[in-house]
Amino acid sequence: MSLPGIRTVPTPATTLVAICKKCGKKVGGGFGEDGSKSLAKALVKTLGLPKWKRSPIRIVETGCMKLCPRRAVAVTTSRDAGLVYVVPQDTPVIDVAVQLGLTAIS
Repeated sequence: MSLPGIRTVPTPATTLVAICKKCGKKVGGGFGEDGSKSLAKALVKTLGLPKWKRSPIRIVETGCMKLCPRRAVAVTTSRDAGLVYVVPQDTPVIDVAVQLGLTAIS
């Protein structure tokens, strides 16, 4: 049963990754080859994800998760909804992807 005005839209996405935008600003990037990218942008590039509408993995930057780790970024996924990962600045992005259970697109 659907409520009036509420609808569903199909999507190819099977996984959602939420990254705290406030944490990302505090560390000032810190990810990628030269350490200047945000974790979200570095993950998209490393995984080779297509445009947002066609991607099986949606990576979004959210508001504060109220964890506020020092020199790290708070991340959660739809696969592990009960966990928040604390990813230290300068962690190799491929290691982050493996820990989160994300696979590269071929």
